[in-house]
Amino acid sequence: MRHLTVIFSLICMIFTAHAAKAERRVAFVVGNGAYKNVAQLPNPPVDARAMAAVLRNVGFEVVEGTNLTRDTMTERLLEFGKKAQGADVAVFFYAGHGIAIGGTNYLLPVDADIKSEMDVKLGAAINIDLTLDQTMSDAKVKLVFLDACRDNPFAAKIKSNSATRSVSVQSGLAEMKSGEGTLIAFATGPGQTALDGKEGTNSPFTRALIAHITTPGVEIQQAMTEVRAQVNEETSKGQLPWGHTNLIGAVYLNPGAAPAANAAASASSDPAAVASISRGSDVELEFWRSVKESNKPEELNAYLSNYPNGQFKSLALARIASLENGPSTTTRNLTTGIDPATFTEESSQTSEDQIGLDKGQRRDVQRRLTGLGFDTKVTGKFDDQTRAVISRWQAARGYPKSGFFNKLQHKALLTEIVSTTQTSSSDDSAAPARRVRQSGGGGAGGGGSAGHRGGGDPGAFIGGVMGGMMGGMFRR
Repeated sequence: MRHLTVIFSLICMIFTAHAAKAERRVAFVVGNGAYKNVAQLPNPPVDARAMAAVLRNVGFEVVEGTNLTRDTMTERLLEFGKKAQGADVAVFFYAGHGIAIGGTNYLLPVDADIKSEMDVKLGAAINIDLTLDQTMSDAKVKLVFLDACRDNPFAAKIKSNSATRSVSVQSGLAEMKSGEGTLIAFATGPGQTALDGKEGTNSPFTRALIAHITTPGVEIQQAMTEVRAQVNEETSKGQLPWGHTNLIGAVYLNPGAAPAANAAASASSDPAAVASISRGSDVELEFWRSVKESNKPEELNAYLSNYPNGQFKSLALARIASLENGPSTTTRNLTTGIDPATFTEESSQTSEDQIGLDKGQRRDVQRRLTGLGFDTKVTGKFDDQTRAVISRWQAARGYPKSGFFNKLQHKALLTEIVSTTQTSSSDDSAAPARRVRQSGGGGAGGGGSAGHRGGGDPGAFIGGVMGGMMGGMFRR
């Protein structure tokens, strides 16, 4: 059986490689935050790294940079422009300070020092219209995401040095029109400002983009509808992304199988299809178990490459961020609104007793830990094995590690978004397998690159499943 698995994996790799050659995808991803002459922004570099990882996972060649000066930003743009010539899909993502003067939008390098309108027009800032025209005009599909609608940090200086003539300096960015085959999306409406988010996390707009634009089988304009809804809800209707589109035809960043729930529903009358979904989920779970505690980002990225929208995507991205930036970033990417005392307050048997968890609540804790990738038996009893799992969860989140809960940590656990693959009961070793079969599969995203026109390719699902199996075998 193992030999057959390898053979199927190789066949699927060939199909995936062929699909990748059929379409060329490139992206420019930059996050500027370490400004030298105005207030710094802590999150754009975090946004850029996360977006670059998401795009690479669906087959994009990414020209990436953080905290770029005028010269280095120009170099990256020239590189991107060359790669984007004749590309099937080109993506432009920028997070950082941006300004609008006289109805024209500009992006700010970290060394920008703008005292007047003349400084801007002579090249201290990057003209967005000119940049997009010069770098992306030859691509078939152009997607532009601008998370730069923050307050203009140079507005006061520009206005004070323009007393002799009228100059329009506004908050946020100005409205832009998209040409044929282009979608432009702003973090908020024209002339308005967007939130940067809590330090060390993604901004609301970038977080929503990451969550939706590479959902398997979801067209980009539908994905942007979901992005707007998420940002609007997360900011209590204080921020509503805005955009303009002139796309011709459907565009998919990940044209793999539809989300697991839809796939399971459509396959309910076909036992073979249901079995395929279940096997795919089993393979993904085994793959994740083989890399979830790895200290090598490339192994975690291997999981993301095989399952770009898998059940454990958020955990994988958080683990990578932890390895690159330290544990505090990991925690804040996984959870929002956590009481800062959660990271310092010690826990013990006494603090756990004060919570008063009954057997049902203990089972819920065990289900949640398992759903988050910290597998434990669901017994309603906190035995030594469960205590060890709690300690691993605490260490991964940056909380004081003891194997016991306190009220703050228990509350934090309840706020985490848990995979839907939770077991319904049971105290036996087969529970994880049953849990995954019931889930309908989370690995339907497939692997490798994806086309921008048309529907899903069943080969992508098989390739992702079998590729994941082979990856897990190599790690053993």
